Amino acid sequence: MKRMITLAASLFLMHALPPPAAAAGKPAFVKVDKTHFVRGGQRYYIAGANFWYGAYLGAAGKVGDRARLVKELDTMKAAGINNVRVLAVSEKTDMPSAVRPATTAAPGQYDEDLLAGLDYLLAELAKRDMTAVIYLNNFWQWSGGMTQYLNWFEGSQALDPNVTKDYEDFMAKTVRFYRNDKAQQEYRNVIRKIVQRVNTITGKRYVDDATVMAWQLANEPRPGNAKATREEKQVYIDWIAGTAAYIHGLDANHLVSSGSEGLAGSAQDGDLFMQAHRTKHIDYLTYHLWPKNWGWIDSKNVAATWDGALEKSRHYLNVHIDYAQKVGKPIVLEEFGMDRDGASFDIKAATTVRDRFYREVFDVVTTRAAKGDPIAGFNFWAWGGAGRAANPDYWWKEGNDLMGDPPQEEQGLYSVFDSDASTIALIREKATKLKRLERK
Repeated sequence: MKRMITLAASLFLMHALPPPAAAAGKPAFVKVDKTHFVRGGQRYYIAGANFWYGAYLGAAGKVGDRARLVKELDTMKAAGINNVRVLAVSEKTDMPSAVRPATTAAPGQYDEDLLAGLDYLLAELAKRDMTAVIYLNNFWQWSGGMTQYLNWFEGSQALDPNVTKDYEDFMAKTVRFYRNDKAQQEYRNVIRKIVQRVNTITGKRYVDDATVMAWQLANEPRPGNAKATREEKQVYIDWIAGTAAYIHGLDANHLVSSGSEGLAGSAQDGDLFMQAHRTKHIDYLTYHLWPKNWGWIDSKNVAATWDGALEKSRHYLNVHIDYAQKVGKPIVLEEFGMDRDGASFDIKAATTVRDRFYREVFDVVTTRAAKGDPIAGFNFWAWGGAGRAANPDYWWKEGNDLMGDPPQEEQGLYSVFDSDASTIALIREKATKLKRLERK
């Protein structure tokens, strides 16, 4: 009954929404004006979701589910969500915690059905006047990513830290990707393949499609592990600048961002974070917030750990907005999440702690945005929508529903499902608040 009420409310809100701006004329590209986004002559704030598997749902073959995609986009639109952050391509790998199938079976070998899934996603987003941030690689293993590139071009083992349990070693070895000339050439081949693609649904070139808000170098690229050297940091800075310049050389219409987590992805080096984003080829900054992953909160003992986690989270949120002010560019909080009560993966478990955390995060974002500070919005992690875990251990297997939690994590860990009425209401409330700021 709860789910039926949620869906009914969503449908009512959809019909209550004004006609999308795209229907009134040619949609405008999102641009940067000093420390803010603008679109069509007015300020533009992101009220977004991470939806990494959107192109998978858009595929026409057996891996796709276009009916579900349409439903997910309608439900997100009704919740006030105007932007999704999605994965462009995945790389085939033997690593057990990676998604299957993959977009690229080997260098230069693409699954056209999955590429057409991205076409379909963009076409459906355009109908709803929603925009997309599209990331072109992944530092982590769950989509193959940089470690699979090294497997192809070094012959080294594609490391799965879910198996080795050694993330420090994984990070230290994965950064060889930035220095491997063959890997970098193939990565640029992929970038060119995607950025210069012509949409098979609309016939529109991606470079001419205002539905794309930004290209992103990778999901959470890092300079190395906690002990990253000065040389490794410089290689990372140069890689960001060089790759961003390459993308802008292919596409003069769209923004480019790095996909950085902020301090957590910069060896806790604020100067490195700012320096990496000062290049003229990076249009805005990004950062992520993960109190549970970083050990700030114990989900099974929230009462004893909440205050400390909240203090650290607020500082993390605010200091990155201050960094953006110093760099003179907008910043987006493009990932944050919290698990369900009692660290449960069960969709029936309450979301009291998550909602409390979301509200605190949203309050910082909207308060500082209202002051005119360079925070340009949020993308929560992640939209699970109508997806449901299929296995008693909550681990994903090929053929199961895709949801916000990628295969490296238990299904239901951080996903916001379409039955999470209180969380969706909170997202809608804060999305509305940001929307009002656009008119000031």
